[in-house]
Amino acid sequence: MSKIVILNRKKIQLYAVIAAIVILAGAYIGWQQSRPAMAPAADGQEKQVLLLTTGEFTAKADNGKNLETYLFYPGTVVAKKNVPVELRITGINGQSHPFVIEGLNVSGKIHKGKTAVVRFTPKEAGIYTIVCQTHTDSKSGGPMVGYLVIQ
Repeated sequence: MSKIVILNRKKIQLYAVIAAIVILAGAYIGWQQSRPAMAPAADGQEKQVLLLTTGEFTAKADNGKNLETYLFYPGTVVAKKNVPVELRITGINGQSHPFVIEGLNVSGKIHKGKTAVVRFTPKEAGIYTIVCQTHTDSKSGGPMVGYLVIQ
């Protein structure tokens, strides 16, 4: 036996309003999560705080040889131009990772178990490469690169 459900106009309107609220709430939450984290700076101006870690990926080749490569995690971070950035990179794997952010004249050095902090204000939108100067090719466990997207 099948049941017949009859919806009147008020119920349909109510369900439509509930659906719209759920969709708008989901879109708002997604938008909030895509924005860079903001924190007040010492001078009261907001700054963008970007967090990265160093990592190591290891595997065994078919011939039994151990393979390893180093990486930044996450591989890409996003910030806004003309807003101060505080980039914090925590060393998890590898003893030392001196790095540069090509095109921004920013550099630093990450040590295992510590967090390196660099501060700068990007003036131009674009994609900038974060390059570890120790791991530049496959012979040294690299290339170890990350990307900074400035919007």
